[in-house]
Amino acid sequence: MPNPNRSPSSKPAHARTNFDDRISAAAAAKQALLERFRARPQPDDPAEIARQAALKAIADARDARAAERKAAKEVEAARLAAEEAARRAQEQEAAKQAKAQERALEAERKAARDARYAARKARK
Repeated sequence: MPNPNRSPSSKPAHARTNFDDRISAAAAAKQALLERFRARPQPDDPAEIARQAALKAIADARDARAAERKAAKEVEAARLAAEEAARRAQEQEAAKQAKAQERALEAERKAARDARYAARKARK
């Protein structure tokens, strides 16, 4: 049931306009779009050439910065790899020294045990 308190202006815009209004609005929008297309700068326009050159310079600078960042990352990765290799070599050397020290300690214990055994045999 329609609301009697509702005014005609509360209808949506498409319901308040007739077909001819919609057709003329579409034609005006199409004409405005065509005018915008015709107003754009031509490729051989000096201002357009300068704008393109500026954009190219910006892109080249961006690429150069990216290349610098990539080179810095590679240098950092190489430095970290070298540090890791040095750390591993140091750990291996420490492990060798600990193993040699353990062998020396074991030999010392064996010598002391043999000396005790020899002293015990000598007492008998």
